[in-house]
Amino acid sequence: IEARLDRGRGPVATVLVQSGTFKTGDIVVVGAVMGRIRAIVDENSVQHKTAGPSIPFELLGLEEVPEAGQEIVVVENERQARDIITYRKDQMREMGMQEHKKVNMDELFANLQGEQAKEVPVLIKGDVSGSVDAMAESLSKAGTDEVQVKVVHKGIGGITESDIMLASASNAIVIGLNVRPEAKAKLLAAQEGVDVRFYKVIYDAIDDIKQAMSGQLAPEEVEKEIGSADVREVFSVPKAGTVAGCFVTDGHVT
Repeated sequence: IEARLDRGRGPVATVLVQSGTFKTGDIVVVGAVMGRIRAIVDENSVQHKTAGPSIPFELLGLEEVPEAGQEIVVVENERQARDIITYRKDQMREMGMQEHKKVNMDELFANLQGEQAKEVPVLIKGDVSGSVDAMAESLSKAGTDEVQVKVVHKGIGGITESDIMLASASNAIVIGLNVRPEAKAKLLAAQEGVDVRFYKVIYDAIDDIKQAMSGQLAPEEVEKEIGSADVREVFSVPKAGTVAGCFVTDGHVT
C-alpha cells in the first residue's frame, strides 16, 4: 500500500494480505526487490509472528524500498527470489535504456525550437513511495504541445551509482525528493555530466520544469559542500533520540 525508508528500521512496506499467511522468516519478492521478513508489526506497533488474509501490517526486512501498489509474494527460497529479480531487472533495463537527446535543466527550453514534440527524460528518487508517484504523475502532466516530460525511472532511497548510469544512458535529469546522492554517485554524476537536482517540495520541482520549458528558469543555487561522513552505526539513546556514529571521509564537520 505504501513504502518508505525509515532511518532506524530501514526499508518499511505497509502490506495488506490478500491470500495465504505471511510469517517471519519468509522470503518475499515485490517488484525487483526481495527480502526475508524480519518483523511483522501491526498498527499499534505490536510485533506478530504471522499475518493472514485482510490483515494490514508493516513489513521489515526488505533489501530496498519497493514501489507502492506492487504485488508482494512469498517464494520457496532465496535462489528463486533472486532469479525472479534478475529477470525483472533485465526487463526494466531494456525498457529504460532508450536513446534521447542530451539535455539539462538550463537548456530545457531550447527543445521548444522545432516542428515536432520533444521528450525530456527524468529520473526520480525520493524518501516515500507515495510522494515519488505523485511527482512522477505531476511531471508527466506538466508538458506542453512542444515538450513532454517522460519519467524513465522512479524509486525510493538515496541516489546511487546505478541511478546515475541509467540517467547517463538515457540522458535524463535526476530529481531527488528529500534524498541525497551517495559519494560515488555524486562523483560519477560529475564525470558523466548528469544534471542532478534536489527538492524538498514536489511543486518546486514542477515549477522548475515549467519555467525551464518557457525559458525562464531562475539561476541555480550552488551548494558548497564542506565535508562528508559515513554513518557506521545508529544508536537509540533514551531522551537523546537517534544517534549516528559517523566517520568523516572528506573535509570537516562542525
